[in-house]
Amino acid sequence: MTLLAKAHNDVQLKHVHALLKFKLRGLKAKIEVLGASPRGWVQVAISGEDEAVALRYLAEEIGLCPVVPSQLHEFSSMKGSIIALDKNAVSLDVGVFSPTVVDATVPLSCLQAQLVDGRKVALDKIANLYGFCDNFPLTIKVLNNDAENGRIDAMLAERQIAQYRDWTKRLLDVLVVLGASSREVELTLKATGSARDIVTVEPLGLFEFAVVCKLGTDAPGLIPRFGRSLRSARFSIFSPRRVLDFLGDLIL
Repeated sequence: MTLLAKAHNDVQLKHVHALLKFKLRGLKAKIEVLGASPRGWVQVAISGEDEAVALRYLAEEIGLCPVVPSQLHEFSSMKGSIIALDKNAVSLDVGVFSPTVVDATVPLSCLQAQLVDGRKVALDKIANLYGFCDNFPLTIKVLNNDAENGRIDAMLAERQIAQYRDWTKRLLDVLVVLGASSREVELTLKATGSARDIVTVEPLGLFEFAVVCKLGTDAPGLIPRFGRSLRSARFSIFSPRRVLDFLGDLIL
């Protein structure tokens, strides 16, 4: 099966294996990490007396890639990762790759309606406000699954809007770290002395985290410190004040 989680190198695959063994301890189930799909989705095999229980746990806690278009149902919500930004839409990899890759598309009109009060704002401006970049995880709702023509239309799910709403109301900068394990983020916080500057670290995926800064700490200022330790990671910024300055008194 293919997990709804991406690993970008062999070290991360080993981390996934160790994590899954820990999570499934006590179950009579053997788990083997087989590798990753061409786009990085982690593929595993499970066997043993409790394999059904283990599979259900993985489906609920991590998620499974639909793999084929027919496994995606209209109005269902799921996670995807940004694969491309253009002038008119955001494309997301949602784990559909058989027999061919099919990405989900969130049109600019939906993003304008959901994130900027319907204003005719360019996609690059919205991306800057909300931290969109390659591999950024977003939860979407499937609106139309046109498998025959290789098209999946979507919008942001309410859960995703709620996350942005919560981040905005807290008025605290968020540094999004993409492509690092929880252990790597933890060690970086200690090594750089940045732990005193943050409130919490929220998981967005197995290798994606939101580092919530304390009041008065600017997320951009943490990037040079983090970058020295997390050289293969990518960073994105969400600034509530920047969003509020743009939207005025309107809260998402």
